[in-house]
Amino acid sequence: MRKSVKFSFEANYYQSGTISEVTEEMWFVLHGYGQLPQYFLEKFRSIASDKRVIIAPGGLSRFYLEGFSGRVGSTWMTREERELDINNYVNYLHAVLEDVYYGNSQCKITLLGFSQGAATVTRWVQNFKINFDRLILWSGAFPHDMEIPEIKKKLENKEVLMIRGDKDSFINEEKQLEQQRLIKDLDIKVYHKIFAGGHDIDTPTLESLL
Repeated sequence: MRKSVKFSFEANYYQSGTISEVTEEMWFVLHGYGQLPQYFLEKFRSIASDKRVIIAPGGLSRFYLEGFSGRVGSTWMTREERELDINNYVNYLHAVLEDVYYGNSQCKITLLGFSQGAATVTRWVQNFKINFDRLILWSGAFPHDMEIPEIKKKLENKEVLMIRGDKDSFINEEKQLEQQRLIKDLDIKVYHKIFAGGHDIDTPTLESLL
């Protein structure tokens, strides 16, 4: 017999600087499988400033990348207890948002998910509690099991971008066709950007978004 229990859970997140009255933009950047937020944040240092603060939450499950010691990575979820993991990380992301958001309606919010973080950020958008301005799926995709009517409603009048490298080995023709079908079902405008490179955050492409 399986049972579940709710309990208090503490988790860290990282940000590029202090959020203050001069902050005009907040970027929430969600890493991919096997990464850690403090190192993923470094990929955004070139665009961080007092006016643009980057916030990097982290996957709640950590593991050794090789064997039983050495480098550590994290994941947002696995197929085991996936619904429970999704609920937990959505609640965690809500808590991060509440911890940093000052209620300033003039502060623009960008949500970016890289690789596995793309599906994660989409599921967060599905439950997002405040207004945001832009969604970026980088080297990742809309999840096939998203609630299309709810996502469509949340993405109305939002800027939506899908960015990938032309040599990204994780994105094949089959996955691209699946995304085309999902985007058609969503009936939203999606802007596509392709850069010369692989499965990574490309700095010139990132800076061009500004």
